[in-house]
Amino acid sequence: MRVALTTLGCKVNQYDTATMETVLRAEGCEVVAFAPGADVYVVNSCTVTDRADAESRQLVRRARRLNPLARVILTGCFAQASPGRAAEVGEADYVVGIGRLPDLLRAVRGEIAATEGRVLVDNLRKAARVTTLGAEVFAGQTRAFLKVQEGCDLFCTFCIVPFARGRSRSVEPRRVVAELQRLAARGFREVVLTGVHLGGYGQDLAPRIGLADLVEMIAELAPVPRVRLSSIDPPEVTPRLLDIMARSTVLCPHLHMPVQAGADPVLRRMRRQYDTQLVRDVAAEIERVLPDAGLGTDVIAGFPGESEADFAASAALLSQLPFTYFHVFPYSRRTGTTAAKLDGAVPAPVIAARAAALRRLGGAKRRAFAARFVGRTLRVLVESTRDRDTGLLIGYARNYVRVLLDGRDDLVNSEVGVRVSERRGDRVRGWPVVAGAEQPDALGA
Repeated sequence: MRVALTTLGCKVNQYDTATMETVLRAEGCEVVAFAPGADVYVVNSCTVTDRADAESRQLVRRARRLNPLARVILTGCFAQASPGRAAEVGEADYVVGIGRLPDLLRAVRGEIAATEGRVLVDNLRKAARVTTLGAEVFAGQTRAFLKVQEGCDLFCTFCIVPFARGRSRSVEPRRVVAELQRLAARGFREVVLTGVHLGGYGQDLAPRIGLADLVEMIAELAPVPRVRLSSIDPPEVTPRLLDIMARSTVLCPHLHMPVQAGADPVLRRMRRQYDTQLVRDVAAEIERVLPDAGLGTDVIAGFPGESEADFAASAALLSQLPFTYFHVFPYSRRTGTTAAKLDGAVPAPVIAARAAALRRLGGAKRRAFAARFVGRTLRVLVESTRDRDTGLLIGYARNYVRVLLDGRDDLVNSEVGVRVSERRGDRVRGWPVVAGAEQPDALGA
């Protein structure tokens, strides 16, 4: 059976799709491109904005056009958060909620009885465990993702995710370590720990633990050569976590700390759990403890009620702090969130202009960060595909600098010291260091 998978949305969704693909391959299915000729199409949807819902519906309709005789399955966050609206998409044969992998497999095989109906969705606010685990199939075969946490209890005003993903729940530490060991045995040299609210890890476990406890265990056991953390909110970047990262040879000196806005009135309307002073304090501590770390952030442009003064304050804060790249999101309404009901909608052209200004600032910061490492040596995990434009090998340094390097294909999936000779845009280029001639800088970047 030929099955085509496509994914909208975040790294957690991508991990879920990788888990589906791993299980489907184990059951003898052939996973093919999302193109004509598949027997089954699976759309793993996103619901973060109204636009994401529309894109999910469009993908289902496209699947039906690709093969009118195929089975089409809609799963993911749109299916979970809005099963009634998802069921209105007539081109979908089945609507399957998050965490129901056995039911999704039955839908793929066409084994769901008519008496069960088309919609199979549970209330995830009552879920107690992370059930989607075990992905082994990742593009590139050098970096894998591991979902260690699911769901969220924060209820920020712009976010529908707590309704789509359910309450916060964590994978037990022993299972995390076992998954890391399994991924290492499969040949992965780096694993990214991810979650819907990664900083909330362990608060549901008994005994209760924190993310720093898990990270310290991983650092001591070193089940895989490189471990990277995904997004962590500012209050969760603790001195203890930073100290563990600074002392570890496994943990990459790279953090992604989404601030969303740099003005206190906007943060209050967003119902974020911090103010700008805490952001300043945490960023300063990161810079002190991990001076060469990559530090990314998410920022929303044009949130309802964001004044010119608010935007100016945000831009100033982001400019002053040691962020090295931005992910910029123009505010987009999501029905069912508190933000969708707020007054003070910002005109679309103003949102676009503010987002463009933030992207320019983020680009300048990324280029400046890359330039810092000219003449230095970085530890780079070489990817399995070469750069399309230059034909050079490519990979990420531990601190998330993108590196081009001259070298042979036998360097793929190995970590090599690269002496940086020049900056090229927001990337750098260099040459592998001859073994024994020079060691990578002590910064571990």
